[in-house]
Amino acid sequence: MQLTKHTDYAFRVLIYLASLPDDRLATVQEIAERYGVSRSHMMKIVNKLATAGFVHASRGQHGGLRLGRPREAINLRSVIELMEATLTPVNCDDPVCLIRRDCTLKNILFDAQRQFLEHVGRYTLADLTRPGVSITALLGPGGRARA
Repeated sequence: MQLTKHTDYAFRVLIYLASLPDDRLATVQEIAERYGVSRSHMMKIVNKLATAGFVHASRGQHGGLRLGRPREAINLRSVIELMEATLTPVNCDDPVCLIRRDCTLKNILFDAQRQFLEHVGRYTLADLTRPGVSITALLGPGGRARA
């Protein structure tokens, strides 16, 4: 299973915000530049995260982004289920698969998907971030991750 860029960037946003000191806010522009992603693309992702309560966004001169929940309350499975349009591993209906009645592949793939979601459901954003490790330092002063 491969997750979409939307989910990848959603995790990057959350990890970035989790690495900031509690009193520091970030902007969409800042995060987009650090990861080398367009501002408009990042805005869509942040809006979806904010609507779901994972991110708190405030407007105005002193506005910005911060986590909307404690790190321990942001479950990885919940983020994946929010960001992915579909998690169906195989589509037997479009076009209609002629062997679907006797096919066992779909059962295997659906079971694998269930196990994957159960596995990531055991982890939270707190498991992805380590105290004292600043993602912003890893990304470097000018943005984009250093090799």
